[in-house]
Amino acid sequence: MAKPRLIVFSDLDGTLLDHYNYDWSAARPALERLAAGGIPVVLNSSKTAGEVRVVRDDMGNASPFIVENGAAVIIPANCFGPGPEHVETFGACREEILAVLAQLRDEGFQFRSFSDMSAAELARHSGLSESAAELAKDRVGTEPLLWEGDEASLDDFRQKLAAQNCRLVQGGRFLHAMGIFDKADGVRFLLGKYEGQYAAEKIIAIALGDSPNDQYMLKEADIAVIIKGVQSDRVSLPSQSRAIRSIKEGPAGWNECVLNLLIEYGY
Repeated sequence: MAKPRLIVFSDLDGTLLDHYNYDWSAARPALERLAAGGIPVVLNSSKTAGEVRVVRDDMGNASPFIVENGAAVIIPANCFGPGPEHVETFGACREEILAVLAQLRDEGFQFRSFSDMSAAELARHSGLSESAAELAKDRVGTEPLLWEGDEASLDDFRQKLAAQNCRLVQGGRFLHAMGIFDKADGVRFLLGKYEGQYAAEKIIAIALGDSPNDQYMLKEADIAVIIKGVQSDRVSLPSQSRAIRSIKEGPAGWNECVLNLLIEYGY
């Protein structure tokens, strides 16, 4: 019997990248085995396209990738057939989000978003270098922020955003103001592409994440892997999927779970 075609979708911060130092080397054995098996690893992150390109280049990853919590999917040139790189976007643009946030700030809500911060300030809050922080500030469809008010006003803030067709999603470090889209939109879009490419094969989608921000992506997969980390206890196991929780944190947990799945499916 032929092996199924595996497609891996992975969050970055706290999942494939260490929460504290952004290192992915603990996952190298699994990544090398995935590459040897011709299995795509689709990075699905709150990071910007510029930030994800740096990580992809470092890893030698050539698969499509999803940025800013599902704001856009970037398909490399000649990936699903001949043609140049293609960007597929979803939901509201950043300018619309910033306009809503400015209105809410005028109403008295207290927060500090990426657009308010210099690269140096963002570097202090995130642990990124200033050059990496510049890439993080160059966004297309989301605006991360630090909340400076109390919990009661945060609930009100969420409701005000919802009234403007926007959402507030908890990431590993920041809250993300965004339109009505999420990481699952990119997963569904790319699964459709892969199903067209491998029409005669059984496809199994594996998704790995560590925070509530990853909940919808995990729910969309056949196998959901929740990586132990700062926010992982707040992620519920998707009921309709096979779900696994890692024992180890970050990329070490990623590596262990992926290697076990590869053995199970004969890779």
